[in-house]
Amino acid sequence: GHRLAARWVVHTVGPVWKGGRKGEAELLACCYRNSLRLAADIGARSVAFPAISTGVYRFPADRAAAIAVRETRDFLALRPGLEVRFVCFDQATLELYRRLLAAWDA
Repeated sequence: GHRLAARWVVHTVGPVWKGGRKGEAELLACCYRNSLRLAADIGARSVAFPAISTGVYRFPADRAAAIAVRETRDFLALRPGLEVRFVCFDQATLELYRRLLAAWDA
């Protein structure tokens, strides 16, 4: 968190994609659930997530985004009040999240 304007940094390591038959989806879901729980437990008002595991770990971006949005939606339904941001590093990822978030709001 070098010079990051944040009180805390919650670090999570997502799974390496191995074809989807090694529990990767559940492992990624756990990354989001545990990070959200920890952020709420320590009193964070907001949390920002990159597209976990979609870079060098090769998790398919569409599947990863769906997991991220689902886990966030489910968490906030039980523990509202935490502001969650998804940080997208390219236009394609941004569009994935926009579609999923639009469906959430519908």
